[in-house]
Amino acid sequence: MVKLCKCGKSMNIRLRTVIYQNKVEIDNVPIHSCDSCNRSEVFAEVKPELTGLIGTLGGKPEKQQVNFNEISEIAYLMMKVTEKKRASDAIEVIIEERINELLDLLLLAQSLQDGPWIEDLRKRLSQIAKHSLTVQDF
Repeated sequence: MVKLCKCGKSMNIRLRTVIYQNKVEIDNVPIHSCDSCNRSEVFAEVKPELTGLIGTLGGKPEKQQVNFNEISEIAYLMMKVTEKKRASDAIEVIIEERINELLDLLLLAQSLQDGPWIEDLRKRLSQIAKHSLTVQDF
């Protein structure tokens, strides 16, 4: 996840709050930040989810707060690997646990024949699979 800034320094990835239309706080968005020149940009792998969320908010959203980790599995996993209680856990273990949790929920959703829930869980699993997260990513 090392990215070089336009100034030539390396950028760090952090979970930050993004403000949309001065009304919506979107918490826990993975952002690349440069400590040297203060440049920031959204982590490319979550841009589709962030763009989709903003699209649902519309041009004149109500004042609200949204937890991006509830939408993006990448943000969710980044939150998990940075929790103090998980500090000694291997990143692969955390990712594997989340995949197993989502698969268990998918079985439950299928047994209940809950179409929207099934679709949401499949989307979450595809976010993880699509990016093939590994230790080097964190």
